[in-house]
Amino acid sequence: MNAGFIGLGRMGQGMAGRILAAGHDLAVYDVVAAQAAPLTAAGAQAASSVAEVGAAGEVVVTMLVADTVVSEVALGPGGLCETLGAGGIHLVMGTHGVATIRELEAGHAAAGQTLVAAPVLGRPDLAAAGQLGIVVAGPDEAVRRCGGLLEAMGRRAFLAGTKPESASAIKLANNAVLGCAMIAMAEGFSLVRKYGVEPQVFQDVMTEGLFSAPAYRIYGQKMVDETYDEVGSPITVGLKDANLIAATADLASVPMPSHNVYRDRLIEAVAHGDGDRDQAVLALEQARASGLA
Repeated sequence: MNAGFIGLGRMGQGMAGRILAAGHDLAVYDVVAAQAAPLTAAGAQAASSVAEVGAAGEVVVTMLVADTVVSEVALGPGGLCETLGAGGIHLVMGTHGVATIRELEAGHAAAGQTLVAAPVLGRPDLAAAGQLGIVVAGPDEAVRRCGGLLEAMGRRAFLAGTKPESASAIKLANNAVLGCAMIAMAEGFSLVRKYGVEPQVFQDVMTEGLFSAPAYRIYGQKMVDETYDEVGSPITVGLKDANLIAATADLASVPMPSHNVYRDRLIEAVAHGDGDRDQAVLALEQARASGLA
């Protein structure tokens, strides 16, 4: 398949590398041209613009952080709606708000194209290993056409239905639960520290029992080791997602009080200058509130 990939941060590089290794022809583009170098060295075509990627691919993947950026890439001058061609598919794999997904879907439909939303579950190391979970939603035929790309990038695709916004709703709900889990862990670590317990003991008890999932093992261990500068998902990205979650909940009139606590802690971390550190630094926010820091 002729594919394109836009957005070559740490996650994007791993995902694009998997597509290339699976034998697909791939054109790649990032506003920071150097980000494409490892992929072009491996055989990808370097594109100089969004328009060039659109013209080269049957399916164009975007892995972008901000809603404003993905909207510009798709709907702006020289964007995918203008250049992808009738019948093309925009496979949007970043975490975006429902309102933005609806806007993209309408724009592509007007251009005779299709939007498939496929946000990912995982961190950059899983992307490089092709072990991401992928939540996929869009018209059945379009999802089928994307099957080879999805298989190259992920360990499992979770089919969420024919409306692209369904995938976004699931990803945002998942992130909301993950955020609450990090807050609960941070509170637990502060509580045991108050009683002179080594945090590693609590981590072992927690992850050998009910909470053996990767989120608890990975984020909990980072909280124990205080490796907040080894960044997988920074506070700023967490806050971006938290704001999308709140907006999505508002659209559906769903109260989310636990999520509000998570969002407030993220804002506190930014205020304390920790916006670029890993989200595990929420443990430090809880420690400050507990008189431990």
